[in-house]
Amino acid sequence: MDAPLRMTNVPTPIGTFRVVYQGRTLRLVDLLERGTPESPVPPGAELEKGHAAKDSPPAQLREYFHGRRQSFDVEVPEDLGTEFDRAVWRELAKVPAGTTITYGELARRAGHAGAARAVGGSMHRNPVPIVIPCHRVVGDDRSLTGYGLGLWRKRWLLEHEGAWPLRDGTPDGPRYAGQRTLDARRSRRPANAGNSS
Repeated sequence: MDAPLRMTNVPTPIGTFRVVYQGRTLRLVDLLERGTPESPVPPGAELEKGHAAKDSPPAQLREYFHGRRQSFDVEVPEDLGTEFDRAVWRELAKVPAGTTITYGELARRAGHAGAARAVGGSMHRNPVPIVIPCHRVVGDDRSLTGYGLGLWRKRWLLEHEGAWPLRDGTPDGPRYAGQRTLDARRSRRPANAGNSS
């Protein structure tokens, strides 16, 4: 017997998300915020009463926001998005927390080199943000670019995962002198250090 289609709301530090799922299959993660367009809820989704079961998609999302999980053990149905979208999302799902990828590189990995703009469209159509981590996609210069949930949330998610700040020399670079950035994972010599004689 198939698991029932369930719907539950998950409060997080960046807003409340509606999660629609069936067993381990995740169908929708939608930000509930006034003025933000919401996706239609699939017919037959039952509002969950009480806490979601351990290891269910909403429980995993809570664990992520509490810093107890960096990846998700869920299934995303193959009927979501276009064939191009699914190819992009499959590659994006392989990008681990604490790292980023550019639109151009993601297009190349998905087998569509030169389709960086189309990859941006796939990010916009992503039905399960955070789980398919479109917040990890950045511009070619490694700076923050568009994000449907708001750039401040993208920044928050990257910082939550330890992937912030992105790069020296960009508007999204270090906030203070000596702060490590993604393009300088090796230890850095202080700028005022001179040669010892």
